[in-house]
This record gives sequence, C-alpha cells and structure tokens, in this order.
Amino acid sequence: MAKILLIEDNEMNRDMLSRRLMRKGYEVILAVDGVSGVEMSQTGKPDLVLMDMSLPLLDGWEATRQIKASEATKHIPIIALTAHAMSSDRDKALEAGCDDYDTKPVDLARLLTKIEAALSGVAAASREPSP
Repeated sequence: MAKILLIEDNEMNRDMLSRRLMRKGYEVILAVDGVSGVEMSQTGKPDLVLMDMSLPLLDGWEATRQIKASEATKHIPIIALTAHAMSSDRDKALEAGCDDYDTKPVDLARLLTKIEAALSGVAAASREPSP
C-alpha cells in the first residue's frame, strides 16, 4: 500500500481528499502547512506528496524546493494541487520541482491517474540497475 503525504491547510479539502484516498487503499499522512509538510516528508517516509501550493508558514513552491533539495527526499514525486489553473501556475510548480500538477476542485479520477503514473515511475526507476 502506497503512503501519500497530503499537505493541505484547508480542513474540508484535507478531510474530503484523505478519506477518498484511503477508500482507494492508500495510507494517508497529513500536514497542515509547508513547514510541517517538509518535516513529514522526512519523518513519514511517503511514497508520494500531494502539495497544496497556497500554504501558511511556507508556501508549496518553497516546500517543494526544500523537499527536492534534500538527499533523503528528492526522489519522492510531488503533485501540485492548486486552484490556480493558468499555464503559468503549472510552469511555476514544475520549475519548483513538482513532478505533476492538478487543479482544484479535485477530479478524483484524474488525480488517481496522475498518482498511479507517478508511483509507477518511481517503482520503475527504483528497479533499474545501478551503472
């Protein structure tokens, strides 16, 4: 069972999405701001991070940069979740280090497809022999 770290400050969004992911068989751990999200990415050992980009204390862009800058967590795929749906927002998220991007409100079927793609990409990369 894959473990997903959901970093989301909105309680209603956090509750709704975490329950839906758990019903799909994922283990979900939660963080409510960017600072605790970066900490949980190290201590919680998630297989994937769902990152709200508009977070208190440390926004999602900077939290992503910190996760990707750490040797211990740089391999974890991060999917940006944001209500900002302009292409420049997508580009900004990808430049910060996010592996994929999805908009709110969340379309669960679309998000699950992105989650599975990111997780299988990690699985494929981890099976490749070292040079």
